[in-house]
Order: sequence, then structure tokens, then C-alpha cells
Amino acid sequence: MAKADKTATMSRLHSAARLARTALAARLLAHGFYAGQDQIMLALDREDGQTPGNLAGGLGVRPPTITKTINRLQAQGFLEKRASSADARQAHIFLTESGRETIRAIEKSVKKTEKQALKGLDKKDQKALFKLLARIEANLSNEDLVLMDDDAELDEA
Repeated sequence: MAKADKTATMSRLHSAARLARTALAARLLAHGFYAGQDQIMLALDREDGQTPGNLAGGLGVRPPTITKTINRLQAQGFLEKRASSADARQAHIFLTESGRETIRAIEKSVKKTEKQALKGLDKKDQKALFKLLARIEANLSNEDLVLMDDDAELDEA
């Protein structure tokens, strides 16, 4: 590889991720969401009633970032905080009815962005890309590679 090309793969990966996030952000904005808010909403859809610390850890962001985003989503009427029955100092975050109703719009936005990003790739290429990205994630997080049933994931696309 030529000297100038040593960072080409990372540059492409970074650029693709940035463009995907920008495309998704534009779709989400139409539903009143800003970057990052969708991830909290989807995490709560998977497991409602998480603490801010659990959400921060699961999403790989700092607790102050989660707190600010939770407060915004609460002000928008999508989330509510409830004191823990075991420890009143601890709050648990729950989707409101309005929040639950917007989950489908978020999922639809994600699906449309994924479809746009994968346009021109056949199922075999998509499966290979999925596996390669999973390997990159595992390498960067210093974890063992764990693949979900990626055939089912691709069949839903």
C-alpha cells in the first residue's frame, strides 16, 4: 500500500458512518428527534425502565450526555423518570405512550436509511459486510466476536 493510502480504510469507514448518521438524522428530524435521541428511545423499547447509568454504558456515552438527552426527551413528552422503589436516589427511565408511538417512526427511518446505504449490494454482499463490521466492532471493543443470526437480520431488510 502506498504511504498516502495507509489510512484509507479508516477514512472510508469514518466517512460512511458519518454520512449514514447524517442521512438518518435528517429523517429523524422530521419526527422531532435529534442525533442520539433515537438510540435512547430504541434502547428503552428493547428494555424499558433502565437507569441513566445503564443506558450510558449500553450506548457507550458519558452519563452527563445521557442525562441531558433524557431531560430533552422528557420535555418533549417521550420519556418519564420514576424513582426506584429500592433506592429513591436512583431514577429509572420509561417510555411514555407518546414515546411508544414514535418507536415505529424511528424504526422506519432507520430502515429507510439502511436501504439507502445498502443500495446495489446483493444479499451475499450485505451478509459479508455485516460480518466484517461485527469483526471490526469486536476488535475495537476488545471483545470476542459474537454474531447474531445474521440471516434473520438480512431477511427482515
